[in-house]
Amino acid sequence: MIFRYFCKLLVAVAALAALTALTSSVAEATTSPAPGYEQFAGCPDPGAVPTIATCFRSVTTGGVLQMGNLEIPIAKPITLSGGMTETGKFVFGSKGGLLPAKQHITGGVVGLTGFTWLVEFFGSEALTAYAVIELASNPGNQLVEPVSLPVKVHLVNSVLGSNCYIGSKTEPIDLELITGTTSPPSPNMPITGAPGETSLTPNSVTDVTGGTYVDNSFAAPGANGCVLTLFGFPPENIDGEIDAQTGLPAEAGTNTTIQDFDSESVSAALVYP
Repeated sequence: MIFRYFCKLLVAVAALAALTALTSSVAEATTSPAPGYEQFAGCPDPGAVPTIATCFRSVTTGGVLQMGNLEIPIAKPITLSGGMTETGKFVFGSKGGLLPAKQHITGGVVGLTGFTWLVEFFGSEALTAYAVIELASNPGNQLVEPVSLPVKVHLVNSVLGSNCYIGSKTEPIDLELITGTTSPPSPNMPITGAPGETSLTPNSVTDVTGGTYVDNSFAAPGANGCVLTLFGFPPENIDGEIDAQTGLPAEAGTNTTIQDFDSESVSAALVYP
């Protein structure tokens, strides 16, 4: 009797496992873009966001983010992917958002802090610093200008601690990107972007290539969470030192970003048929 019960239990467990596996594979299949649209994997499927209307992907191929005395050349491509709902809200899945790309900061930690004595302890190579531009909050509609992109900049080197940022969720760097001509506060002068070349691919993807976004009207906040971290010494907050060295916070009219970009957009119904 016990043996029969045990056998039945095993059969039931096996059947449940098979059903679960089948259900998981079906769920997984519905969240994968259709062939030819794999680049839109960051766009959520209608099962997750029923109002998703357009899938979108943009790659910043070059440019600069200048804030105060700090200039961050954009040498590594930065990808933003997700989609827009029927009301123009930007949303993204686990493979979307603003993907991390480390940009080299000229002068490294010494350039950020002014602490020339660090070279004696570490050497210049160990003091190489990077900037990673991250989302501070949800972007705006990426198909309508100005393109709203609230960001923060992670300053990366172990000497600065693990949470050294310019900007934050509560005090973001609010970029309002356009391809036209800006009207900045003084002393900045107007600069002009470029809309790029628009084309339609055979699978109905709208491609924009060779575009340039500009904004020189934004304010830049100061550093936060920067802690001098040296083995054998107590951690010491150095936000003020970084601000003094980089000229931050910096008022609107003294900062500039120029971002060369290519972008793709397509109906979500084609990506997730």
